[in-house]
Amino acid sequence: MSVKAIVQLYPVIPAEGGAAGRAARRPLGRDRDEYQKIMRDWAKIAKAAEDLGYWGIAGIEHHFHSEGYEVAPAPGVINAWLGAQTSRINIGTNGYPLGTHDAIRVAEECAVLDHMLEGRFWAGVSRGYQSRWTDVLGQHLGVQATLSDGSAIDQANRDIFEEQLDLMLKAWTEDSFDFKGSRVQVPFPYDTGIVGYPGVDVTARMGALDEVDEHGAIRKISVTPPPYQRPHPPVFVASSSSEESIRYCARNGFVVCSFSPASITSKFAQIYADEAAKAGHPVPLGANQAPVRWPHITDSAAAYDKALMDYDADIFENFYAKFFKKKMPVGADVLQGMKDSGLFLGGTVDQAKAQFAAEWEQVPYEYSVLIWHWAQQPVDDLIREMELMATKVYPEIGGLAGPEERPRAQWATT
Repeated sequence: MSVKAIVQLYPVIPAEGGAAGRAARRPLGRDRDEYQKIMRDWAKIAKAAEDLGYWGIAGIEHHFHSEGYEVAPAPGVINAWLGAQTSRINIGTNGYPLGTHDAIRVAEECAVLDHMLEGRFWAGVSRGYQSRWTDVLGQHLGVQATLSDGSAIDQANRDIFEEQLDLMLKAWTEDSFDFKGSRVQVPFPYDTGIVGYPGVDVTARMGALDEVDEHGAIRKISVTPPPYQRPHPPVFVASSSSEESIRYCARNGFVVCSFSPASITSKFAQIYADEAAKAGHPVPLGANQAPVRWPHITDSAAAYDKALMDYDADIFENFYAKFFKKKMPVGADVLQGMKDSGLFLGGTVDQAKAQFAAEWEQVPYEYSVLIWHWAQQPVDDLIREMELMATKVYPEIGGLAGPEERPRAQWATT
């Protein structure tokens, strides 16, 4: 079975000399000229991914990265930018942290993007794990960052995330709707409706059915436009280590992007298949699953080690490992810590082929997400690795599914 491969870029402002070089140029995340160069090179990478036959290209959403590690604050704008530079490849974000947004505004933005891209868009969503910005931008809903630890904060984050996604689905699929959640009411105030709207007579005659009640109060809203795709764009959910998230996605048919090593992603794939069957939607093992990997393809084992140290060690040691100490342990040997995480794969072409084949032998995943720390890694070198993955490694596990191959139908609203 061919693989829907996605190039996911983490915009990293490059710095020589690792953490010391980054500190010397603080705050590197506000370097205007470096970001301008990244913006222009982004389109070059997207075009290369399209020409090589990748299924999709993805961005992320993170904020306040003064250190310059993940400068990615405006995913919808970037999606539109990449869409204007390409014609076939699918484009999305993995993903919008819904607890930091207004769900209706995200639904509107995604619907417009879906039209701009004529259906080659997917909507990725997430929960938010970085408190520096999640707690600031999520304060309107009372959301705090979570590392899926089962705490009260974690549960509140999950409840609001699911509520926000329910609201998005309604906005996409219903001509008019109301909604009474724990944080959001539609309309507001919900109990009385919106009284005194000057154009109520026009809405009653020309708007969606049931927007106006018999007393002239606005009782429902109609979010316009609907998405280009029916019933809505595919929904991707970023997940790190939460079995509850896997079960939730399986019940709804959402695609899971798993930031976990093979020992966990294979377990999650089976849980997903079992839970989907219980929900009345049996799927093959690996369907709607997207393991996330950081690859490098080099001429030798020594060159692979050098690539890890040059392109990944800084962010691994000084950022990832601060949040995921069990999954990404860092001791005296940072290089070995990256290898032990199970998330960084590669080496020579033959080594990469063997590693990916071993994972796909366990589970024939429908998707594969590849992350590169660009522009810490130079653009031309990144494209060289993309080409080797496309032409040498992916043929070992079924080859690339073209951009025209559609995602499996989701059943949350069908």
